Amino acid sequence: MECKVLVADDEQAIVSAIAYALSREGFQVETAADGEEALRKVESFHPHVLVLDVMMPKLSGYDVCRKLQDRKDITILLLTVKNDIVDKLVGLELGADDYMTKPFDLREVVARVKALCRRLEKNTTNLQKDTVVIGALQLHLEQRTVLSHHKEIVLTPKEFDLLALLLTNLKRVFTREDLLDLVWGMDYEGGTRTVDIHIQRLRAKLGSDHQHLLQTVYGVGYKAVGDST
Repeated sequence: MECKVLVADDEQAIVSAIAYALSREGFQVETAADGEEALRKVESFHPHVLVLDVMMPKLSGYDVCRKLQDRKDITILLLTVKNDIVDKLVGLELGADDYMTKPFDLREVVARVKALCRRLEKNTTNLQKDTVVIGALQLHLEQRTVLSHHKEIVLTPKEFDLLALLLTNLKRVFTREDLLDLVWGMDYEGGTRTVDIHIQRLRAKLGSDHQHLLQTVYGVGYKAVGDST
């Protein structure tokens, strides 16, 4: 996994130093100067690790942690000048994964970030058998849920089964008859038009962000491709 890191701090010298140290180690790095910009960059850059200062304008690091509490795809390293155990516990309870006080050694920051990347990669590997991720789309097979940009798309059981079959067999072309047999069962008495209707509904629910995900193979059937944005 190529680890992406977002560094958010209103002290430009600190941001530049951390970003430089991480870039030298091969990380993709973006920066933010306040809490609001950090949240915007989370949505546009999709970092794996967020190095986050507690005391920032507009939104504090604690506020940012609170807004990202439900995100399992990001790990957070908090930075602060405070050394009080209460402040540390507040950050950890709000979802931070690690905590460092200023001043710090850049080598330790890099080591902590590497550790957070390894932790996230391990967790991701454990979830891979249950989760299909294509761009901003996540399909969770066990929970039978579909998320786009972390917001759930509500599907009927057959819509989910059809989408799951296509996404777990990327680029494989299925005839309409194949899909009827595999999703609806051999004994289903409806025609192949049922497949077309469900594909249309899926495309409408997935929206423009994933408009190229389900493709028609003219004269044959359908396939899913992995170029969704």
